[in-house]
Amino acid sequence: MYTHSHFLTQNPTVLPFCSSSSKLFPNSRGLPFSKNLSNSALDIIVSRQNRFSTEMSLNSKLSSQVESVPLGFKEEDIDRFLKVGNKVADAAGEVIRRYFRKSFEVLDKEDLSPVTIADRAAEESMVSIILENFPSHAIYGEENGWRCQEKTADYVWVLDPIDGTKSFITGKPLFGTLIAFVHKGKPIVGIIDQPVLRERWIGISGRRTTLNGQEISTRACANLSQAYLYTTSPHLFIGDAEEAFARVRSKVKVPLYGCDCYAYALLASGYVDLVVESGLKPYDFLSLVPVIEGAGGVITDWKGHHLYWEASTHSRATSFNVVAAGDEKIHQQALDSLQWK
Repeated sequence: MYTHSHFLTQNPTVLPFCSSSSKLFPNSRGLPFSKNLSNSALDIIVSRQNRFSTEMSLNSKLSSQVESVPLGFKEEDIDRFLKVGNKVADAAGEVIRRYFRKSFEVLDKEDLSPVTIADRAAEESMVSIILENFPSHAIYGEENGWRCQEKTADYVWVLDPIDGTKSFITGKPLFGTLIAFVHKGKPIVGIIDQPVLRERWIGISGRRTTLNGQEISTRACANLSQAYLYTTSPHLFIGDAEEAFARVRSKVKVPLYGCDCYAYALLASGYVDLVVESGLKPYDFLSLVPVIEGAGGVITDWKGHHLYWEASTHSRATSFNVVAAGDEKIHQQALDSLQWK
């Protein structure tokens, strides 16, 4: 069993050099392909992501929610971010699978939330891939915060190596690795990866969301009374937030609990209709935005505002209340029931 001090000696802190004024791609080295995907399989995933689907009948909401290409980027830029994002997810997955359902020490952070050697080792593996490919980009990880010699940066990778550490600790494979590539506070690429089940949702601004390379869509559900609702735990709501959540829960068809980020993945795939949560940090939700929106869903805070967070050396990972829906009608009904002012 590893101790905390042993882990620290094995994981020195590395600060990349970065600057918001640096060139987007400062090095010209070719990108190595994913270890878990063959070249042909990875090419298929990328080519499918490149095609913004013309089959709008799958979900007409997409037509008003996505752009062809995010402003200021080229298709090849987005493709490279995607390739690196896949490689980052692969690296984290290799670490996490080694520890899943094994004996390891569980530590408590300052906020009393649990952390394991798997969380920290996975984040270090993710950071090393990003530094290799984009040394000028900043990184903000759940375990180590801001990593950049500059105080601000236009291009930031926001990482949560294990979203759902309690699920991981108890052997439940419904946690996930979250990866967001953010430009000036707006998530451009989002990845939800479940490394044990080997499921990977990829969302890119302006493109259809995919699950393991196949395009997916949320499902229609126009009435809150017919909705399947997920939240991680009803015990995480406090005070006014608890009362607000109870108003929504009382109106849905089925309330369900315990999936962490996996609930949002199920929503994007059209299996559930609504996710309502309180107290999420930016590394918990930024990667979800392109995934949900690219599948035709809606994700905002409880006031209906777009989710936005600009990382810097002075940024605190403040808490957000988040509501995501597969159908814009029940999203509005959820907002009306939350009555959050």
